[in-house]
Amino acid sequence: MPALQALIFDVDGTLAETERDGHRIAFNQAFAAAGLNWDWTPELYGDLLKITGGKERIRHYLDRWQPEAPEVEDQKAWIASLHAAKNARYHELLHGGQIGLRPGVERLLLEAREAGLTLAIATTTTPENVLTLLRCTLGEESIGWFAAIGAGDVVPAKKPAPDIYTHVLKELQLEPEVCLAFEDTAAGLKSASGADLATFITQGYYSRDHDFTGAIAVLDGLGHDAEPCQVIDGPDYLAPAVRLEALVELHASQA
Repeated sequence: MPALQALIFDVDGTLAETERDGHRIAFNQAFAAAGLNWDWTPELYGDLLKITGGKERIRHYLDRWQPEAPEVEDQKAWIASLHAAKNARYHELLHGGQIGLRPGVERLLLEAREAGLTLAIATTTTPENVLTLLRCTLGEESIGWFAAIGAGDVVPAKKPAPDIYTHVLKELQLEPEVCLAFEDTAAGLKSASGADLATFITQGYYSRDHDFTGAIAVLDGLGHDAEPCQVIDGPDYLAPAVRLEALVELHASQA
C-alpha cells in the first residue's frame, strides 16, 4: 500500500453532527415560515436521510407521505426555493454557535496539516453550507486548508453513487490508494468504496444501525481526552482518540 497522502471528509454527520439538530430544525423553520403544517420529527428525519440531498428529501416526502401542500405551477422551482429558505435558516443556526464540530475533528485536521497531508471534502450538501460550517467552527482561514471541496450539485449523481469522490480525486490528481475517506453512513461508505477508497467510519446519531461491511474501521467518533471514542470494529490502538499516526498505520495495514 503506498503511503497515505490525503484525508477526504464527508461533512454532515462526519465533520459535525448537523442532521438532527441542524438541518432538521432548519427544515421545520422553513416549513413554518412558508405556512406549511409539516413537522419532521427526529424519527421521520431518520427515514428521510435514506434519500441523499435536501431537495430530493422534500420531493420524497411529498411523494411518500403526500402532505398538504400548495398547488404551484412549477413544483421543481418551488422545492428549490423552499430548500434555499431552509439553508438560510441553517446558516442562522451556524452563526448562532448552535452547531459545532464533532469531538476530535479539529485535532485530526490540525495533525494532518502539520504532517503535510492533503485535506479534501466530498459531500452532497451545498458549497455554501460547507463554507459556512468551516467559517463558524474553524475560522475563515480554514477554507484554504482543503485542496478540493466537492459539494452539492457539482456532480449529477449523489451518494451512494461514487461520483463525488471520483470528482474530488480528479481535482486532487491523486490515486485512491493514497487516500483515506471519512464517512458516517452506509450510503457514504458505498459512495467512497465505489471510488476504490479505503473508508473510515465514525457513526452518527442516525447511522448506529447501518451495515458498514467493507469499512477499514468503525468507531463512534474520533474521540478526545475528555470524551474517549469506542472502537466498534477495528484495531484497539485507535482508541481513546484517533491520532494521525494510528491512521497511517491502519492505512498501511490494508496492503
